[in-house]
This record gives sequence, C-alpha cells and structure tokens, in this order.
Amino acid sequence: PKDIDLDLLSEEQLLATRIGDLPISIEGTWLEECVKELYAELDAKGLVFHPECYLADEWLTPEGEVAIGIPFYLAHPALIRLERRMMLEAEGEGKLWCMQLLRHEAGHAFSYAYNLHKRRQWQKVFGSSKEKYGNTYKFKPYSKSYVRHLDGFYAQYHPDEDFVETFAVWLTPDADWQKKYQGWKALDKLQFVDGLMSSIKGVKPLKPRGKKLWHHKNLTITLEKYYKKRYRYEEEEFPDFHDVQLEKIFTALTDEEWWAFKKDRRKNKEIMTAQEFIREHSKNILNSIDRCTGERKYIISDLLKNIALRAKQLHMIVSQPPAVALMQLSVYVTSLTMNYIHTGWLRGTRHRT
Repeated sequence: PKDIDLDLLSEEQLLATRIGDLPISIEGTWLEECVKELYAELDAKGLVFHPECYLADEWLTPEGEVAIGIPFYLAHPALIRLERRMMLEAEGEGKLWCMQLLRHEAGHAFSYAYNLHKRRQWQKVFGSSKEKYGNTYKFKPYSKSYVRHLDGFYAQYHPDEDFVETFAVWLTPDADWQKKYQGWKALDKLQFVDGLMSSIKGVKPLKPRGKKLWHHKNLTITLEKYYKKRYRYEEEEFPDFHDVQLEKIFTALTDEEWWAFKKDRRKNKEIMTAQEFIREHSKNILNSIDRCTGERKYIISDLLKNIALRAKQLHMIVSQPPAVALMQLSVYVTSLTMNYIHTGWLRGTRHRT
C-alpha cells in the first residue's frame, strides 16, 4: 500500500482502495501547519494541554476522549477532489475552515481532559452534558444567547456544543469577542469561559491522552462503500433528493426541448415553468402550512426555494392542470414539513446501514 501514488490512480482505482491502505498522514501536509497553529493559540492563552490529532473518518472528538479526529480526505489533494465530487464539498478544506473546526474539537478535548462539563458552574451556564443528543436540532437564528462560530447555529444543538462553540470563539485570535458580543447574553458565557480557562492555565490535564477511535488505519472499507454509506445518510443534502416527487408533479424537458420551449414562450406564455409556478404559489403554500403545522416560516420558505431551484435545474414545466399541480405540490411540501417536525428529517427517517 505504501507504493500507492494517489495522483496516478484513476477515480475507479481510488474508489476500490481501502481507506486503511491510503498512504496518508498529517505530518508533512498543510494539516500539520494547522495543528501547530492550534497549539500556538493554546500556548498564547497559557494552556499547556495540546490535544493529539489523527486522521479519522470524519471530524470528531469521541465522547470522553481527548484526541481530535481530522477527516482523512484532507490529507491529500486527490482525496479532497474526490470528496468534493462525491459529497459536493470537503468539510474543513482550506486553512480558515480547518482552524474553525480544530478550535471547536479542541473545546471538546479540553472539556473531557479537565472534566469541565462535570463542574456545577459549567452546568449552570450551559446545562447538563448528559442531555441526550437528538438526531437533529431546531435553532433560533436571531437568538443572542449563543455565539456564532460554525455554520448552522451549532451552539444551539446541545449544552456540550454550546460550550465548545463558545470556547472556539474565545480561542480565535483577534476575535474581539468583548466588542462583537456586547449586549448579547452570549457575552456572559464568553466571560465565564475566559475565567474557566484562567483557572487551568499551566495546569496539566487529568486525562492527557485518549483512544483514537475510527482511526483511518483501522478502516478496512473501500472508498466506494464509504461514500455509498455517507450518501445514504446525507441524501437530504444532495440536489436530487426531490427528483422522484417532482417528476410526479411536473414534466422535465431535455436541453433541446427546453430551448425550444423557451423560444416558443415568446409567443405563447400559457405554459409556465415549474420554477415560476412554485414561486407564484409559494406565499399561499407557506402561510397555509404555517397555520396547519406551526412550523417556522423560514424553514418552509427555504424548502420551497430549494424545490424551485431543483425544478429549474431539471428544466421542468407545468404540463397538467394547474389546480392539480398545486394540490400535489402542497401535499408534498406539507408531508416534508410534518416529517421534519416529528423526526428532524425531511424524509421522516434517515437511512442507516
């Protein structure tokens, strides 16, 4: 396996390779510089604990452990390209994003290394670390009770995440959090973290080392199977998630048919594109579903925008009576919203392997 040259492998050959056989490491790559920068930031705060970092199947700091897992695909350009192609983006690609995630995971590591989450004052500020993690979470986008570090208002997910996101903001050089969060309730949390970290300056951790779970070297799965599993788990994030249902409501045109349709529309505007149809009825659909379900309007609005965008990408038109199309569209969006309310997922359940 050490003789494998990832730059010379075709995509087919790369997908057939087991993750554990990939000749990759943090050392000698841009990731090593990011880890060194994390340690320098900790040193600048007077913190002596440097969490070990290793390549894993995803970003993680396992519960109770103090080592940080970095996704293996970030260790080589060929793997980053493959990740982008298979999953649309490579989480943590680029120094800025990588450092944000490292600071976040470092917060978990510090919590476990010093048992910070077991302190009564910590629990008073953030809540119980024993609170169950849900499959997903609902957030208030305008809340000033939480810091904003990672996308998706992640601090609102769980008390542990609230702490580590606050820690990450506190650790970020030149964050100027005292000014940025002035007047926010989140400032109280930042000030608490500032005092908490002062209390462990120069103090060795209770647990300096931990298990490196899901280490890439122990993964015998091929890249092809790895991506199939991830796709099934994250299918809602992909553009084709709505395709099956949209094809029951609208008609998709080929590129040639689409251009002919656009040309003919200059004379005959009776037939609408699916995107125009969705936009025309979005307000009524949104208000109706909001009244029936009580779900927040921005959730329903984002859903309708994503459906309209996908209909545009598929070159869809309204070929059946508008009243029928409207009924089918309303039923579809309502069912997705109800699924989200009851399970946290649009599909209702997330496929697991």
